[in-house]
Amino acid sequence: MPSETLQVEIADGVALLRLNRPDSLNALNRELFGALGEALLQVRDDEAIRVAVITGTGRAFCAGADMKERNATGAGAGGLGGGPPKEMFGTTPPVTPYTFDPGKPVIAAINGFAFGGGMEIALACDIRIAAESARLGLPEITRGFFPGGGAPIRLPRAIPRAVAMDMLLTGEPLDAAAALRWGLVSRVVPDADLLDTAMSMAGRIASFGPLAVRGARELAHRQEGLPFPEAMRLANSLRWIIGQTADALEGPAAFAEKREPHYRGE
Repeated sequence: MPSETLQVEIADGVALLRLNRPDSLNALNRELFGALGEALLQVRDDEAIRVAVITGTGRAFCAGADMKERNATGAGAGGLGGGPPKEMFGTTPPVTPYTFDPGKPVIAAINGFAFGGGMEIALACDIRIAAESARLGLPEITRGFFPGGGAPIRLPRAIPRAVAMDMLLTGEPLDAAAALRWGLVSRVVPDADLLDTAMSMAGRIASFGPLAVRGARELAHRQEGLPFPEAMRLANSLRWIIGQTADALEGPAAFAEKREPHYRGE
């Protein structure tokens, strides 16, 4: 269902998802959390969307979970996905912004604070671009619990373990420069240039053959943990599949004919 807590704009193959609770630094309440999950389902299912960008309105990307709502509802550290214990054993994984894979590239344009659940959303994205004012952290340990959206798993896989453990166990954030130095983000840009940079990158990716983009992305994700020979076998299989597409013929043809390619995702 549409929600004022999330603004969705779709144009030229790019879906821009703006977290929109600026008075609360875009803290994740149940409404926003659910709206973002629904938007990611739309990204997956709408063939017109090739890339998504997530950012925040105002002076924060997302300050994490709405602690006032948690306190009022008694959810505590159970989190936004909290429910009866039996739900842990369901056969269908829940759709959450932390764990759901839309199958298409997602870029986090990190403006200001990305704390707790906000950082976990960013960690779930394929590419992270930070404004110079950005600060990224996981303060949950200071509130009596620890991150529940995948950060203790994703963070040590994304940056040096020593740095990840420092962040997880002290709750101290990184500024944008440190995040770039440790590889937590790929680019740092002036605040005023953040959204333009992210949208330009998204537009460039969206202009490529969508099946090739999805294949490369899937390989990068699926090969983690595989021995090299098995990873290469997967790579060769996906490369062969993409090679059978019309887009794989269109690219070389456009180059030979000195024209722009027209990729259709076929």
